[in-house]
Amino acid sequence: MDGTVLVADDDRTIRTVLTQALTRAGCKVHATSSLTTLMRWVAEGKGDVVITDVVMPDGNGLEMLPKIAEDRPGLPVIVISAQNTIMTAIKAAEAEAYDYLPKPFDLPDLMKRTARALELRGQHRSAPTEVAQERPEELPLVGRTDVMQSLYRVVARVMNTDLPVLIWGESGTGKSLIGRAIHDFSDRRTLPFVTVTSADLQDLEGPARVLARVKGGTLLIDEIADISDEIQARVVRMIDTPGEYVPRFLATSQSDLTGAMENGTVRKDLYYRLSGATLNVPSLRERVDDIPLLAEHFLGRIEQAGSVIRSLSETAAEIFRTYSWPGNVRQLENAVKRLGLTSRSPEITAAEVQQVLGHQPDLAPLRGGATDTEKLGASVGRHLQRYFDLHGDMLPPDGLYGRILREIEVPLIEIALDATHGNQAKCADLLGINRNTLRKKITELGIEVTRRRKLM
Repeated sequence: MDGTVLVADDDRTIRTVLTQALTRAGCKVHATSSLTTLMRWVAEGKGDVVITDVVMPDGNGLEMLPKIAEDRPGLPVIVISAQNTIMTAIKAAEAEAYDYLPKPFDLPDLMKRTARALELRGQHRSAPTEVAQERPEELPLVGRTDVMQSLYRVVARVMNTDLPVLIWGESGTGKSLIGRAIHDFSDRRTLPFVTVTSADLQDLEGPARVLARVKGGTLLIDEIADISDEIQARVVRMIDTPGEYVPRFLATSQSDLTGAMENGTVRKDLYYRLSGATLNVPSLRERVDDIPLLAEHFLGRIEQAGSVIRSLSETAAEIFRTYSWPGNVRQLENAVKRLGLTSRSPEITAAEVQQVLGHQPDLAPLRGGATDTEKLGASVGRHLQRYFDLHGDMLPPDGLYGRILREIEVPLIEIALDATHGNQAKCADLLGINRNTLRKKITELGIEVTRRRKLM
């Protein structure tokens, strides 16, 4: 890579890692913890690419994007953020950021994106779209897992297009919320958002009435696979001849419609008209690491409504994380609401969670059945067997190998760092890995390092 990169982040570790990686790749780097300094560099004409965090001590990185575009049209800005909600991805897209990555980010991936940005430098960008002030600051779409972040980025890319969108996922995953988000943050947000079912299209005049209600806004057809062939044909005609005001068409389904199209349950002409873009909303089993975040979010809502401040005990949180959640996020929300209203103390107990969710396998601490001489492999084996048992007849979410390795890796590195008093060189030797590998792991896993002197 060839060029100058401006890095703005209040985390010194991230500044150091990015500076070292970009310098090794052939770039010049200016790094700062201040947005004021970053904006001065931009105004002075420094930098070919900007990498900036969102929340900084002296401002918000996203709010600076219009000013950067005004001062330096064509300067690519890559946004990195620990605020892992759909709002961040949407606001980054609206401010016409070149790219957006959630923290913790994959360093090689960020390097590739930076290289592409350097190749495109100097190309003029249009002025950023103004963000409407009446929009809500938060949507109930929360998640920091990779699958949710990928979904956020796709939503941000398609929201201001006229492409029809097919949204599929299990019941309770939030398909309608995704559809509503696409409308509320699109150019059609001042027009109606109308959701229809098969019942709304039963008679011959149904499509005309629906189009009259939507008036060029956004039309969401709920559970398209449950609609009869005759009504599907009406939907096709409605899409082909929408009249004077052409709405944007969205549809939801509880399954991928490819198979339904192949077996004739869904008309091919309807499928091809609706699948301009396809969004897969993951089940809660595919994003188990988001469960504590979602539970905290729903408890916060209860608190805002005037209820007592609640939190999950450690054991209760573990039950939530390992439960199979057949009803997905909707079931989780209902369970949290019930616990928030019925719990006897500010800290929700494991017994209260089990009462709400129904009988679960014994969740006694792992050490209860272990002996002092038990080998690590045997202990991990029992833990994994219990984890599989908790899911009953269902398989755990995909990605189990990497998830288990991360769970072992974090305490291993933390304990080794503590034993070496935060000395990373000694810790790397103790673990038998390269020092740069250790630094990368510390950054990727979000491990805090405290260097302290050994007490004599």
